[in-house]
Amino acid sequence: MLKDEDRIFTNLYGMHDRSLKGARARGHWDGTAGMIRQGRDWIVEQMKASGLRGRGGAGFPTGLKWSFMPKESDGRPAYLVVNADESEPGTCKDREIMRHDPHTLIEGCLIASFAMNAHACFIYIRGEYIREREVLQAAIDEAYEDGLIGRNACGSGWDFDLYLTHGAGAYICGEETALLESLEGKKGMPRMKPPFPAMAGVYGCPTTVNNVESIAVVPTILRRGPEWFASFGRANNTGTKIYAISGHVNTPCVVEDEMSLSFEELIETHCGGIRGGWGNLKAVIPGGSSVPCVRGENIRDAVMDFDGLKECGSSLGTAAVIVMDQSTDIIKAIWRLSKFYKHESCGQCTPCREGTGWMMRVMDRLVRGEAEVEEIDMLFDVSKQVEGHTICALGDAAAWPIQGLIRNFRDEIEDRIKAQKSGRVSAVAAE
Repeated sequence: MLKDEDRIFTNLYGMHDRSLKGARARGHWDGTAGMIRQGRDWIVEQMKASGLRGRGGAGFPTGLKWSFMPKESDGRPAYLVVNADESEPGTCKDREIMRHDPHTLIEGCLIASFAMNAHACFIYIRGEYIREREVLQAAIDEAYEDGLIGRNACGSGWDFDLYLTHGAGAYICGEETALLESLEGKKGMPRMKPPFPAMAGVYGCPTTVNNVESIAVVPTILRRGPEWFASFGRANNTGTKIYAISGHVNTPCVVEDEMSLSFEELIETHCGGIRGGWGNLKAVIPGGSSVPCVRGENIRDAVMDFDGLKECGSSLGTAAVIVMDQSTDIIKAIWRLSKFYKHESCGQCTPCREGTGWMMRVMDRLVRGEAEVEEIDMLFDVSKQVEGHTICALGDAAAWPIQGLIRNFRDEIEDRIKAQKSGRVSAVAAE
């Protein structure tokens, strides 16, 4: 369990002053110019040594991603874009950073932008985050007034501008290339890759897109050293992580702890256990709604990191842990996710545009038990035809919850179909 002195986000619950004065009192903006003077290569190497992997869901090594940016400019400016869209159902970690600890993000933007030779950074914030935008803009204004960003940022000799852009509330804009399209004022529709953003991103210029948490931890890693950060968690899964636990636990919460905790330790330490006890646990979605669910009995000892949850047939994703007890109609819960992904598909790729609607309609019949048992395999087959056949990962996100349901709760689906046929109402979903 993480000690208080090792927490990066010291105001996650908003108990302290979130202004620049409060942030400084908690150790932020300390020696920032000195880090910049160490040079770009030093910063990138420190990030690689820390083992930080992207906190937005994909888990790509952050230092490696930064190193893809061109070393020398060919005349085009470079940009950092911070993905603050956070529209994944169940996920609310970046929101807490932006509204309670905004200066961690702003300082991280300055250092990361310098490391990538970018004089400007855009924070693209989710359309529904109205208050978070106000807090973040106020913090940016404070940083400008204090000379921490702008011309000669922090007295380092580096000019840096930070812009806050508000989205319009589309889930697809959380995908990095759709975010760039939206940022440019176009429809939020994913781009084909290659070219990758590091070669041609926003306005056709070299761009790196990073998650809020990935950028906000950077200053503390550099201050305390990559070895300190790498001391938490297992190899290849290092550092601290913000977990957002919702659903049927006694105290749902957003908490920072180290990587590679067991699921049981996370729930018992921070959430006061499962509602109704461990015997009442039915299923868990461990990384936001787009990852497959895991049966309750299979996740208790699971290790909460990228590799540990892969072994369970799921993924860490954004570490948004959605807990469901025995009172949950799991088929209806997954149908609701199918409906969400059908609604949020941009319609650009045929497998996703047609497949998400098709899967949702079959799921609708499975909820009521008005289907044939053979259709379960047919649904799984269609989900495999959507997965991996689209420009972006929304096709995968729509397919994986359904695949998880069929792998883990096939017996329940079959029981409901048989009950409907025999006229037994007890096993059929509640209206």
